[in-house]
Amino acid sequence: MKHFACILGLYLKQKITTIIVIAVSFSISLVIFYLYALPLEPVAYAALLAGIFLLLIGIIEFVAFYSKHMVLEKLKDSIAVSDLMLPNPQGLIERDYQGLIRAIHENRREIINEKDKALADMTDYYTIWAHQIKIPIAAMQLLLQSKHADINGELSDQLFKVEQYVEMALQYLRTESLSGDLMLKRYSLDDMVKQAVRKYSKSFIHKKIKLDYNGLNHEVLTDEKWTVFVIEQILSNALKYTDKGEISIYMDSDSPDTLVIEDTGIGIESEDLPRIFEKGFTGYNGRLDKKSTGIGLYLCKRILSKLSHTISIESQVGKGTKVKIGFGTVDIAAD
Repeated sequence: MKHFACILGLYLKQKITTIIVIAVSFSISLVIFYLYALPLEPVAYAALLAGIFLLLIGIIEFVAFYSKHMVLEKLKDSIAVSDLMLPNPQGLIERDYQGLIRAIHENRREIINEKDKALADMTDYYTIWAHQIKIPIAAMQLLLQSKHADINGELSDQLFKVEQYVEMALQYLRTESLSGDLMLKRYSLDDMVKQAVRKYSKSFIHKKIKLDYNGLNHEVLTDEKWTVFVIEQILSNALKYTDKGEISIYMDSDSPDTLVIEDTGIGIESEDLPRIFEKGFTGYNGRLDKKSTGIGLYLCKRILSKLSHTISIESQVGKGTKVKIGFGTVDIAAD
């Protein structure tokens, strides 16, 4: 009712000139009737008929005004996905405005189509590049494994990092169409954790970091490929910022569907914690050591949100970091 009253007020405001003209004309007629001393009854009868006629015209125009307003309101919700279905114009000026709106809308659609095509082309190029560069990386790894010099071990580590950055770039591109790449079913959390641990086994050995992992015996409803990627990123960060001590992987005792990856690394500044999932944010320790890209945790958050999972981080500087991944989702699998 409040919305209707507001629309009525706007309509009367738009018609204020017409209302004033009618009121002035009616007043002039009354003055003339009075000066000529015409009988009151025919004057009142004529005024009543004129008033009823004007009221009917006003109601008809208001209905048309209100209907047009409702069409335009609905159009605002569908303007991005459909052609403009504007109401029939009333008058030359309104037709001109509608023509201008259609021209702007068509130009906007052309710009969006061009940008979408450019983005698709760029995504295709970098996807192909990421796949192609893996071939020389694999070849270099085979060459390095054929030698036993200490320098080859360091080169192998650096090559592994290059491979990880390439993989991150590829996954970053894939997240643009993540929803169509999901395969949700129940997976063993142990199998996924073991895949990630195997990938970083050399890093554990090289840095002499102890792994505290005794098996989880837990299944979760998720997508295996993307969840393994997230676990890999968390392990990569833990190894990157842990120079001594251990990394522990276990289920949270307070939340049975929550995986915990805890390290004894340098930790995260308390003022940085609220922003660690922002794209490009590296934090104080990341800037200090020049090791952080600000992309890994952003991707983890984005992927887990698409999977309806959660991620949170607790940390103390000098004591370590605890990452919690919550797998508590509605089980939509068939019984």
